[in-house]
Amino acid sequence: MRFSFLATRLSVCAFAFGGFTACGGGDDAEPPKAGALGTSCDAASASSCASGLECTPRTSGGNVCSLAAGAKCDATNTKLHNGGCADSATCAKKDGETATTCLVAEGGDCDPESDHCDNALVCSELEDGQHRCFGEVVLRGEVEDAGDSSPLEDARVMAVNEEGVAVTAVARTDAKGNYELPVPAVRHDDGTPVDAKYTLRAAAQDYQAFPSGARVALPIDVSTGMLAEKRYVVENALTTIDLIGLPAGERSMISGSIVALDSAAPGAVGGVLVVAKGTDAAVSGLSDKSGDFTIFNVPAGDYELNAYGADVQIESKSVSVGSSPLDGVELKQLDEATTTVSGTVQIVNAAGTSATSVILVVEDTFDANVARGEVPRGLRSPKSGTPNVTGSFMISGVPAGKYVVLAAYENDGLVRDPDTNIAGTDFVHLEVMPGQSDVTISDSFKVTAALGTVSPGADAPEAVTGKPDLVWLDDSSEDWYDLHVFDALGNEVWKSLMLPAVKGSTNVTVKYEGPLDPGMYYQFRVSSWRQPGNGSAAPIATTEDLRGVFYLPAK
Repeated sequence: MRFSFLATRLSVCAFAFGGFTACGGGDDAEPPKAGALGTSCDAASASSCASGLECTPRTSGGNVCSLAAGAKCDATNTKLHNGGCADSATCAKKDGETATTCLVAEGGDCDPESDHCDNALVCSELEDGQHRCFGEVVLRGEVEDAGDSSPLEDARVMAVNEEGVAVTAVARTDAKGNYELPVPAVRHDDGTPVDAKYTLRAAAQDYQAFPSGARVALPIDVSTGMLAEKRYVVENALTTIDLIGLPAGERSMISGSIVALDSAAPGAVGGVLVVAKGTDAAVSGLSDKSGDFTIFNVPAGDYELNAYGADVQIESKSVSVGSSPLDGVELKQLDEATTTVSGTVQIVNAAGTSATSVILVVEDTFDANVARGEVPRGLRSPKSGTPNVTGSFMISGVPAGKYVVLAAYENDGLVRDPDTNIAGTDFVHLEVMPGQSDVTISDSFKVTAALGTVSPGADAPEAVTGKPDLVWLDDSSEDWYDLHVFDALGNEVWKSLMLPAVKGSTNVTVKYEGPLDPGMYYQFRVSSWRQPGNGSAAPIATTEDLRGVFYLPAK
């Protein structure tokens, strides 16, 4: 009996273990055996096709035995339909590979553990937990010098999720400062990204890392991606990053990796804060999703490396840094338990504002002058999302180390009560020791309503065209105000103290008379003071820690 394939009398290549047999032709060709490559099959029967083949639908109708996704195929064989691949696949070379294999086309089912999607496609999770091949989601942007808008080459960019966990490798900018950063995204059935938000981190030699200080990274919604050449591209103002140049100085680098206990689960060490503590300074960097890290701007000297992130304990290591970069440093994840830190917050005199958050700042990075420092991933209550602490709080997975505990640090309408004569208003320093299962902070944090910031920078850093008026809401019970302005590097650059109380006006307005260099970011912070008739003067309210930021754009 002769075998007819798609109404032709062409023979097909029989599939044998390890590859293809020779292809015969003409009327004398041996017919393929049932279940062989290209033969009809029953999709309901698991044994309908030979080992290594799958029963897949043919576009012209019916089902045939085809090569599985990722199997080697032969696109040059004209007697073999689609190189032996299913109609939903392509016989082609995967980028970077030499052999032709069956690659799953757009919209086809896939396995995230063995991604055989066609080029420019990735195996993406759907809302129902299934996986299909769709165009990758890409954050595209540029890294510039904040002072003159010139492009920065070889800057490093990565994306983190709402908990600060790194979800990408590091992208390096090209000579024009451009980068492309593929990010994971759950998809709708049509392949469009579901609403998910990431923030960017950027660093470069001789520049302050972003975000730092009062400069915060705003969330980027990947569902806004526009389809271009099979990819969903997100490119907007938030994907352009300005880095602030540091003063001249001799600086080196430390690079290496954090080695996970389970090599199959490198995500455990992604987004870990690595701090190099020296005699005079502490510098830090963030690991990418595989655990690789680079710490820029390290002066020559001896350092102790410590790494911090929720739910991981990582060894410390002493290193010496010279003028040349120090490469290949390995920090190993330890098989040790972490600690739970708990305490309470007392919210007073804050009508209409009912909840806040609490964070742990690594003590070595803390600047008491501006009350800021580096917060490792996940060391926040709540771990992510809208602040919800109204009384008791708990931060789990805290690794050993020294921290400063800050309540009401974010823009939630609340601030730490500035009157240090009252209990619960001092900075709380906390040391978590190895082996501790839990630590309870005995003092309650007292927080109160913030003094309202009007402009500039009420909600986010604001561009100005000249020295601005600094405006805030009047505190009706004040006797005077103290006004301080800091630059992005934490230096106080201008102040105006004991400004007289305002009567009959909703706002207080003061003309800024300090420096305003292009590309530098500044923040004004205000405290209101009261002088009791029979006691010492005390602050009664302050503006929030992350508001009031302004800058003069580079021309």
